Amino acid sequence: MATLLRSIAVSILLLFLSTARGADYPQKPVRFIVPYPAGGNADLIARLVAQKLTESLEQTFVADNRGGAGGTIGEAIGARSAPDGYTILLVSTGHVLNPAMQKKLPYDPFKDFVPVSRLTSVASVLVVHNSVNAKSVPELIALAKSRPGELNSIFSMGTTLHVAIELFKAMTGVDIVNVNYRSGAVALPDLEAGRVQMSFPVLTTAMSLLKGKRVRALAVTSAKRSPVMPDLPAIAEFLPGYDVIGWQGVVAPAGTPEAVINTLSSEIAKAMQSPDVRKRLAAMGAEAIGSTPEEFERFRVSEFKKLSELMAQTGSKAAP
Repeated sequence: MATLLRSIAVSILLLFLSTARGADYPQKPVRFIVPYPAGGNADLIARLVAQKLTESLEQTFVADNRGGAGGTIGEAIGARSAPDGYTILLVSTGHVLNPAMQKKLPYDPFKDFVPVSRLTSVASVLVVHNSVNAKSVPELIALAKSRPGELNSIFSMGTTLHVAIELFKAMTGVDIVNVNYRSGAVALPDLEAGRVQMSFPVLTTAMSLLKGKRVRALAVTSAKRSPVMPDLPAIAEFLPGYDVIGWQGVVAPAGTPEAVINTLSSEIAKAMQSPDVRKRLAAMGAEAIGSTPEEFERFRVSEFKKLSELMAQTGSKAAP
């Protein structure tokens, strides 16, 4: 009986300490690793979330850009960080795309990280430089088939740019050359100058590009038309089954206290549903999500399975 009572007392104490850690968190600034260069869509969303968490939790959340290698450099840093709640990480498509292409990563996205919340969902837009003689998706496919290996597209390993062009090529059988960049953002001057002929930027970037009138939009990558650009068809209207959606989420190093994860997830959900955040994201062409950790985990697993199948079909592998 005495042993049983001690066990119960210890369990209650551990529960109290875990809850207290969540209630007292955070006690100092939190590092928010962004594994992409500054200025891109993921960076903008990370800074918006960091600002809202800073306001609600009354401690500074500092965005720390660690771009390169399709996000793997920043994720490796996050995986090695202490699981104390004072390092969190923004992740996007590359989080599950990189392990779908590479057997040997310096981390395991499912063992070394725990999900906090899925932040957003955002479609991309197929755009071509004005010099490209195609004003619709069927015309672009016909042009690419008539000139195999002559058209090129912005490509960035481990991003939606990667998924969008590979799926497009797989479904159409066209030969389009991938021009690799560290990120889509740094490639934009080449697209506007016509040195690269096409790309699949996220809606935010596409809307900015279109204002310059040097590129034209042909279609969105989501399964259905976007309410942001309702007159633009979906690629799926010409290629049934085509569907590429970008997303961002937050994870933390494995072993981070559950109470801390719950605090972060709850505050992120509130932020994603706030009118000002929803308005700013809508202007960027993004949909606010703010999921639970469990919902985000199911999404991560589903995306990994889907992208693993696509990479196997296309033979895509990361550069050695």
